[in-house]
Amino acid sequence: MTNIDILILSNGPGEVTTWVRPVVGALRQQLGDDRTYMRISVVLSPCPNATGKEAAIARSFSEVDRVQAPEYFWPFLLWGKTVENWDWRDRGVIVFLGGDQFFAVAIAKRLGYRTVVYAEWQARWHSLIDRFGVMKPEVTVHVPQKYAHKFTVVGDLMVEAQGGREGGERGEGGETSFSSQTPTHLIALLPGSKAAKLMQGVPLTLASAQYIHAQRPQTNFVIPVAPTLDLKTLASFADQQKNPFVQTFGNVSAQLVESAHPVLKTVGGLSVELWTQTPAYDLLSRCSLCLTTVGANTAELGALGVPMIVLLPTQQLDAMRSWDGVPGLLANLPLVGSGFAKLINWLVLRRKGLLAWPNIWAQEMVVPELVGKLQPQDVASVALDLLDHPEKLDEIRSKLRKTRGEPGASQKIAQLVQEEIMNDEL
Repeated sequence: MTNIDILILSNGPGEVTTWVRPVVGALRQQLGDDRTYMRISVVLSPCPNATGKEAAIARSFSEVDRVQAPEYFWPFLLWGKTVENWDWRDRGVIVFLGGDQFFAVAIAKRLGYRTVVYAEWQARWHSLIDRFGVMKPEVTVHVPQKYAHKFTVVGDLMVEAQGGREGGERGEGGETSFSSQTPTHLIALLPGSKAAKLMQGVPLTLASAQYIHAQRPQTNFVIPVAPTLDLKTLASFADQQKNPFVQTFGNVSAQLVESAHPVLKTVGGLSVELWTQTPAYDLLSRCSLCLTTVGANTAELGALGVPMIVLLPTQQLDAMRSWDGVPGLLANLPLVGSGFAKLINWLVLRRKGLLAWPNIWAQEMVVPELVGKLQPQDVASVALDLLDHPEKLDEIRSKLRKTRGEPGASQKIAQLVQEEIMNDEL
C-alpha cells in the first residue's frame, strides 16, 4: 500500500474538541496506527471565537502527528508553505472539520488530494468536493441531483463527542461542593470567555442568579470557567471598582473565595461555584437551566439538550464579536474592529430573533432570546417561569434533541475517508 497523508482542516475551540477529537480517533481505529502508512496533520485557520489554545489542544491528541497553528494559515493557503516546511506524500485526503469549505478546495487542488467535507448545515462547492458527510438529510434538500451521490448522512459529531457523559457521570477532578446534595435545580451561568462579553455577562448573570436565589434559595449556581480564563481575571469583572457595568446591572458585586471548591460570593451572600474542568459536558448535562451569552456555548448546550436562556444585552453594542465567517473577522480587526462590531450588531438586532444556534437550526424560537437593555430582574423572571413550569423545560429539551442529528458520525466519516483512499488507488 502507498503511504498517505490525512490533512484535517479546522478552526475554533468547539470544532477542535468536538469534531477533530472523535474523527482522528475513528480514523486510527478504521485505518490503523501505523504512522509510516497513514500520517495525520492538523492545520488550523483563523477563527473569531479562538482562545489561542486550539493548537495545543490538537497536539494533545495522540492520534495526530503534526499541527500548525492558525497564525501561519494564510501563507499555507496562498503559497502552500507551512511554517515548519512540512513534506507531503503523493496521495492523501483533505478532511474539512471547520472554517471555510473553500479552503478544502484550494488546498486539495494544490496537493492533488481527495476531499471529504463534514457539512453541519450547509454544503458548498458541490462540483469540486469529492464527498460530503452531512449531519441531517435536510442539508441535501437543495443539492442538484447530479451531485446527490456525493452526499452521505453521517449524523452529529457534537453529540458523539459528548457521548458517554449523560446520566451524571463526572469528569476527572470534577467533584463539586454540591455534588452530594440534591438541590431542586442546578443553574449554570455562561457569561462568555473574552473581556468584551465578560464585562456585561458576569454582572448580569450574577445579579440574575441572586434574584432567582431570593425566590428559590434551594437552587445552586455554577460557572463553567473557560479554559482561557484564570479565576482572578473572572472575578475582576464582578468587582464594581474595576467594572462599571456592575452598577448598570443592579450593583451585585462578588468576591473570589479560593478553596478546594472556589466560589464567587456576592454581596447578597450567594455562592456561585467555579468549575474549572473542561470540557464541562458532564456538569452541564446535570443542569436544569443555563443563562448564556450568544455564541458557541449555545451550540454545545443545544447538543446536550440543556434548556437555556440566551442573553444579548445591548448596553455595550460592540461587545458581541464572535460571529462566524467574514463578519466575525471584520469585528475583530485591530483599531477598526469596534466600529465594524457596532454596525454588524446593529444590523443583526434590526433583523431580530434566531440568534442562538438551536434557534437557527430549528428556524424557530426553541429557547428564549432576551435582547436589549436587559436588567437582572427581567432575566430572573423568565428563568423562574421556566423553573415553575417543568413542562416548559421538558418541551425545550425535546425540541433541542430534534434539532440535532444521530451519533456515530466519526466512524462514518472515517469510512468515507477510507473509500476515497480506495478510489484514489483505482
